[in-house]
Amino acid sequence: MADEMGNIDTAIQASQKTVVSREKEIGEDAERPKGPVGLDIGTSHIVMAQNKGKNIHTVKQLNAFFTIPYSKFTKKILLENEVTFFEKNEMFYILGYSAENFANMFNTNTRRTMEKGLLCSREDEGINVLQAIIHTLIKKPKNPGEVICFSMPGNPIDSRNSVVYHESIIKMFLASLGYNPMSINEGLATVMAELAEDNFTGIGISMGGGMCNVCLAYLSVPVITYSIEKGGDYIDQMVGVSVGEPATKIKTTKENSFKLSKAPKNRIETALHIYYDDLIHSLLHSLQDVLHSSDKIPKIAKPVPIVLAGGTVLPSGFKEYFENALKNFNLPVDISEVRVADDPLNTTAKGAMVMALSEEI
Repeated sequence: MADEMGNIDTAIQASQKTVVSREKEIGEDAERPKGPVGLDIGTSHIVMAQNKGKNIHTVKQLNAFFTIPYSKFTKKILLENEVTFFEKNEMFYILGYSAENFANMFNTNTRRTMEKGLLCSREDEGINVLQAIIHTLIKKPKNPGEVICFSMPGNPIDSRNSVVYHESIIKMFLASLGYNPMSINEGLATVMAELAEDNFTGIGISMGGGMCNVCLAYLSVPVITYSIEKGGDYIDQMVGVSVGEPATKIKTTKENSFKLSKAPKNRIETALHIYYDDLIHSLLHSLQDVLHSSDKIPKIAKPVPIVLAGGTVLPSGFKEYFENALKNFNLPVDISEVRVADDPLNTTAKGAMVMALSEEI
């Protein structure tokens, strides 16, 4: 019991640490972790988190690939330039940030192993590619049986998709590397990363590329978890269709210059406002409906916070936009405040690592 309490205390302390993040460098070797690992397996990126001294360190890799035909000469050039790839069926599969560089050169899009938060059924090699991308971040652990906690979406309420297959594939792969794998809901990971001072009680919402994941937690116990199949990719695609521009161009505008706090100046910004509004209202409608239809909600003595994470919350003014929309909905739990995570892009990985620390034997 004392050891268990010690692990929990360590996990709480870790949740209050600063995240030091960086992108995976092309040609850089994967790490052999010592100690529990958090792994955010997202539609857009995969992030690995470790507890190191006074900070949590994260490394991010793009969850994307690009294929080019095989040739001996091309292989020589790829190796000399430390491009990350593997070969199969007379093709080179360029991985991660290397793939993005190739796609930019060819003025086209990368391909993805995942769609709407789950393995993409349209990509025949999606599983192998996803495993290879994860392998660019981590090798076998120094100590067999090291705990690794990876993120999982909640079952989507707006489709018939299930997370069971996706979760099982990832768990089997991580176990084959020598880890002791466990999964954590993305919304709960947000709670674990951000709500230590609230006794891990509140609503965590992770708004990523493929999905929005929601978790109502009470004292770290996930009471309600679910997802909707709308996220940043939905905004990019719908704005692109509306204004006749590629989704990649919309994504660049959204990430580099778009602000919800300012009135739109052109067609793209107008469409971004419209589809951000659509996404937020869809999310809050789902939250209202799911909470009202549940008989599991505990009697909580005081109002609870909502904490928002994920790349979709990054535009300036998002918090205020969300708060204004929230006023139009009636939730069966009182909300004390709306917060945006300190480091939205790394929140899920941090929360997964905190859970891995608490579960370490």
